[in-house]
Amino acid sequence: MTPTPTSALPVYLEVGKKRTFAAALDWPGWCRSGPDEETALQALAAYARRYKAALGSRARGLSVSGVGDLRVIERVAGDATTDFGAPGAVPRADEHPVEPKELDRQLRILRACWDAFDRIAAAASGVPLAKGPRGGGRDLDKIRAHVREAEAAYLGRLGGKVAGRERADAEAVRSAFSAAAVARARGEVPDQGPRGGLRWPAPYAIRRAAWHVLDHAWEIEDRAGS
Repeated sequence: MTPTPTSALPVYLEVGKKRTFAAALDWPGWCRSGPDEETALQALAAYARRYKAALGSRARGLSVSGVGDLRVIERVAGDATTDFGAPGAVPRADEHPVEPKELDRQLRILRACWDAFDRIAAAASGVPLAKGPRGGGRDLDKIRAHVREAEAAYLGRLGGKVAGRERADAEAVRSAFSAAAVARARGEVPDQGPRGGLRWPAPYAIRRAAWHVLDHAWEIEDRAGS
């Protein structure tokens, strides 16, 4: 699927009981939520400028000024993960084969999201992060560690893995993730794991990883007051 630089950018909705996520199919990491479909789409449109800033030159071809520029092409049922605050359902669109050129484009966007997180985290080094209304919220080092652990877990959902010490090395995990996504897209990794669990399609894994790292990058920005 190629990006749609017109007023018909395709998105899908993951609809839970209490929360709905809206995600752009062609733009990994551009995914926001709200209590219902309308507010989720509004949040997605509102974050277009912030998303483009994170991607830099990788955002070329993306043009969205409001909800009217978005086109819902699929709805998937959410679950407890959705309502908790994370997207967790694989859309049917991600189950189709992905061309090598498109996969490379998506991985380059994911790399831009990783770079944005690293850049934002570095800028916030030494800056106290604001706490939530009840005093909650991870500190910067714990956010970094959480992102690394999540990406290692996502790698496992692709059928890849890293050794124990490498789990603490963000670049090692990211390199392994990219390689696993390519292998998965080529059909070199079976759909089902050795214990029977279904593995993620490469496009979904890329989108989920990009969403997670950008979500925490923006959290750091907001809590650092930058």
